[in-house]
Amino acid sequence: MRYDYDVLIIGGGMTADAAAKGIREHGSDATIGIVGEESTAPFPRPALSKKLWTDREFSRDDAALETEKETGAHLHLGSPVVSVDADGRTVTTEAGDVFGYDRLLIATGGHPRCIDGLEPSDRVLYFRTLADYEVLREHAASKPEVVVVGGGYIGSEIAAALLGHGCSVTIVHPDAVLGGSMFPDPVARRFETLFDDAGARRAPGLKVTSGEQHGDEVVLHLSDGSSLRADVAVIGLGIEPAGDVVDGVVRRSDDGGIVVDERLQTSTPDIYAAGDVAEYPDAILGRTRVEHVDNATTMGAAVGRILVGSDEVYDHTPMFYSDVLDHGFEAVGTLDSSLETVVDEVDGFGTVVYYLDDDAVRGVLLWDCDSGVDDARALLARGTRPAYAEDLRGTIG
Repeated sequence: MRYDYDVLIIGGGMTADAAAKGIREHGSDATIGIVGEESTAPFPRPALSKKLWTDREFSRDDAALETEKETGAHLHLGSPVVSVDADGRTVTTEAGDVFGYDRLLIATGGHPRCIDGLEPSDRVLYFRTLADYEVLREHAASKPEVVVVGGGYIGSEIAAALLGHGCSVTIVHPDAVLGGSMFPDPVARRFETLFDDAGARRAPGLKVTSGEQHGDEVVLHLSDGSSLRADVAVIGLGIEPAGDVVDGVVRRSDDGGIVVDERLQTSTPDIYAAGDVAEYPDAILGRTRVEHVDNATTMGAAVGRILVGSDEVYDHTPMFYSDVLDHGFEAVGTLDSSLETVVDEVDGFGTVVYYLDDDAVRGVLLWDCDSGVDDARALLARGTRPAYAEDLRGTIG
């Protein structure tokens, strides 16, 4: 089949939804097509590891973005794009459908990092999609033995969710202390204790080197030569930007992202990129690529408006957040515990952590704080640091 649209969006996630809504927000009646490799409509990914587990009154229908209903966009789902012809202004899917476009947005996000020999299945979940959530939620009802691989955002949130539903959970994580590569030691130990107190088992300082599935059992081989057996394995090792479909069509960064300018345009006219896959020039952080929901939705809305005539630039520095076991944090910038850090316990506010290098404050963590993100952005925007790091105490809070 052949379809033609004024604006064609490759990718069916939150960025695509925000872009379609941005187009309509700008008052445009441009025709919109969204081509997604997942079989489900755009859906808010954060809910898959947070609120759908923790709020009994919150359902899949409550979370639905209603992209098609609210924007009139036509969804073409379940078949990945295999080629882009910039000269002919067409896109072709694996199913053989051809899509013509006037302007093209690449919002392909990323694909999960995988483990050798461990193929995805109903018991091996590279957790990212609504389908993954539904399979895991069904498993959770029988309180299975689950191994969660990875102690980052997805791994820790899924481990917390499963613990909250009575599952037996083992977390395999490379840091000696859970969260240790991101948080300074006192905060990492506090984070780790939350999981220990909730009944999690941990395999610290280890990685999964390979694995296989035997019937209803998953076997994971660890870097110390030992193995773990589980009913279900959930892998949360981050993503690789899914930009291969436009390799050779637009400029890509060293990590595989798609390079865009301040108006989110690629090196090829009338082709734009946004969301997890886009490397853009941030006014505070410098050229970067951000894999968090605030960036996906804000950048998506901006590029939607730009695609239909807005003269704006994308000048938003995104924040990111996580919620686990009745605690949570928000942050801006770089959270890297190898940087110099200052931990400020602010009475009645929460814990603020400042991350510094020799030249400037590079990141701010707000642990159990109700505000402070704008102040954190302003601090990073100064591009300086005090002569004595301890002088940062009391700056926020």
